[in-house]
Amino acid sequence: MKLSREEVQHIALLARLGLSEAEIEKFKLQLSDILENFEILEQADTSNLPPTAQSIALQNVLRPDEARASYPVEDIVANAPQQDENCFKTRAVLE
Repeated sequence: MKLSREEVQHIALLARLGLSEAEIEKFKLQLSDILENFEILEQADTSNLPPTAQSIALQNVLRPDEARASYPVEDIVANAPQQDENCFKTRAVLE
């Protein structure tokens, strides 16, 4: 399917794109090629294929969330440069 110059301008208007004359001609060819590729794909027989949303099966790669005991507070603040009552002590960042 070959697109006309007016169709490319209409697409550009819908996408809120300002195109120069050279860009209109460039996109006219490129968009026409893309549509021709879709026409070729439409010819493929897909009657025996089930409809799918994904081409490959999705699987979760994260482990299940399990409740467990926390690290001891002493271990957490052991390497802190300054601490106060098991809390990290830092300089104030707001005045």
